[in-house]
Amino acid sequence: MVRFSYVQTPDYPLSDSIDMIKTADDLGFYACYSVDEIYHKDMWLLFAAAADKTRNIRMGPNVTHVILRDPTLIAQQLATLDELTGGRAEAVVSFGNLVMLSQYHVEWKGSRPLARVREGMQVLRTMLDTGKIDHQGEFFKYTGLFTAARPVQERVPLKLGAMGGPRSFELAGEIADGMHHALGYSKENYEYVVEHVTKGAEKAGRDVADLDLGAWVISVVANDRKLAKEAARIIVAFYIPSMPQSQVERHGIEYASLQPIFDAFASGDVAKAIELTTPELVDKLSVAGTPEEVVHQLKTDILSTGINHVIAALVDPVLVKFFSGQTVDVPDVKSQLKLIADKVMPELD
Repeated sequence: MVRFSYVQTPDYPLSDSIDMIKTADDLGFYACYSVDEIYHKDMWLLFAAAADKTRNIRMGPNVTHVILRDPTLIAQQLATLDELTGGRAEAVVSFGNLVMLSQYHVEWKGSRPLARVREGMQVLRTMLDTGKIDHQGEFFKYTGLFTAARPVQERVPLKLGAMGGPRSFELAGEIADGMHHALGYSKENYEYVVEHVTKGAEKAGRDVADLDLGAWVISVVANDRKLAKEAARIIVAFYIPSMPQSQVERHGIEYASLQPIFDAFASGDVAKAIELTTPELVDKLSVAGTPEEVVHQLKTDILSTGINHVIAALVDPVLVKFFSGQTVDVPDVKSQLKLIADKVMPELD
């Protein structure tokens, strides 16, 4: 069975954000995730506020970062959220948004970030499972540390966020409860991802079928195809610079051809960057269109490869306005969640 989740960027009035989570819960979505970044409102407080207003939906970061956040503090927050939700918390972990790390003047090049993630996941698991830690590692050191924050679940799921590869995908298969891959859309891309997650799982004597393999995708679902594509175009433009070259090229896109978009953003000309984001790029780097078109793309390019979890980063008029100042009349988040529940999810069972 395919899981379907919603990932939110908390840029709305908090009462609206909570209402979106409640709607996803009522419609049977598996989880609501949120980015854990300074650019947005605090997702931990948002989910804490939504905990007693929901019944089944799972919550957590997708992703949280083990460079800017110490993993013992992530474990404390995650265990507290698990208690508040009655055992519905989980986390997707990575080393961080590289653009954001540069803004914090964190020098990550040459720092072996993937090794830091491996060790950070070990720290997280120890703290969640035991509530205490003594650890003398390469990146993290603790003596006699403990916490009263204890999860309800016997094992809180810890998944790994991966984009480039192949080592990040293999690490997910080796040590994590799953892998969520952001900004992937082509069949070739996901075949590559699943191949390397499987390789990591086999190395550790694990069955990849037991892992949660998620596709985090920019999504717009609307009855008007043209409007859906235009809303997606605006957000795709902003995400293109965060995609590693290898990932871009797995979508049949020549990386050098994107340089004018990078240059436009670098000069502060957002309108030009959006204008340079062609319809062809939108088709390759989003899941946008009518419900029927979305079902076809998911089945053909993503779920056929072994991916078993769709995480929709929904784009609505509020986000379009927030990012670009433009207005595109696509359905709001709650309406898109309803369209997905009524016309997309039943076709994926």
